[in-house]
Amino acid sequence: MALRPPDDDLPIPSERPKKQAKIAVTAEKQQPDYGVNDENKPPQATADASVDYIPSENLKPIADPEAEVRGLIEGLESKDWVKVCESLNDARRFALYHSILLLPILDRVMLVTAKAMKNPRSALCKTSIMTSSDIFTAFSDKLLEPSTSDAFDRLLLQLLLKASQDKKFVCEEADNAVKAMVESMTPLPLLRKLKTYVSHSNLRIRAKAAISISRCVSKLEPEGMKEFGLVSLTKTAAELLNDRLPEAREAARAIVASAYEALTENEEEKQQEWQSFCQSNLPAIHAQAMIKLVS
Repeated sequence: MALRPPDDDLPIPSERPKKQAKIAVTAEKQQPDYGVNDENKPPQATADASVDYIPSENLKPIADPEAEVRGLIEGLESKDWVKVCESLNDARRFALYHSILLLPILDRVMLVTAKAMKNPRSALCKTSIMTSSDIFTAFSDKLLEPSTSDAFDRLLLQLLLKASQDKKFVCEEADNAVKAMVESMTPLPLLRKLKTYVSHSNLRIRAKAAISISRCVSKLEPEGMKEFGLVSLTKTAAELLNDRLPEAREAARAIVASAYEALTENEEEKQQEWQSFCQSNLPAIHAQAMIKLVS
């Protein structure tokens, strides 16, 4: 009978190769990109520490503006977002101190500014909104001229969208820019631009447009309101009185008050004149609401 060899002499079976765990790879793929911030979040120190939010009053003139303006568009269209922020701040300085040099490329600057507002980086979004404020202050009604009117329309839409955001960081800055726009521009032509947005499908945009219209109307003399069209103005207000958002309804009431004053300023029977005007120009249900509002 053959003896069994000792265990130490038995051949050692080869080990099967172990499968590599995929957990580390999966986890690595799921790591968030901390370099990109949600547009509604405040700037995060990890991503935006290199960007300064400079108030307009702290901006300084450019030392050699003729040389710097040649590279402005290239900087604004850079793929480096920090460089774009720096160039936007340069555009603000040009607008405030060297506006003549910026005017030939103003439409391109405005288009880039509107595009930057859509960027998910919070720093880029805020800087672009601040840029729009300084552009409104510097150029005022020039923005409504044919050469820049289309770019202004795109910029206005983005501002109304940003002013409609839920987060304070975006909303407050955009609200400030819209206020700067209303304060710096002649109300009558701006009213014609804003009027299209009170029928927008986004109820928040409607409300922001209504507030801006109310502010424009408050700046108009009665003759200016009549030139715009009291019928058109009251029809707009009547529609907004039934809006879902209280901000839009409050703006509508302010518009009605201004229209009433403009219509009846030289009338002794003010209530009767207003009633006749509403019944002649509005559907019965709207006319009744408008008459009741001022009574």
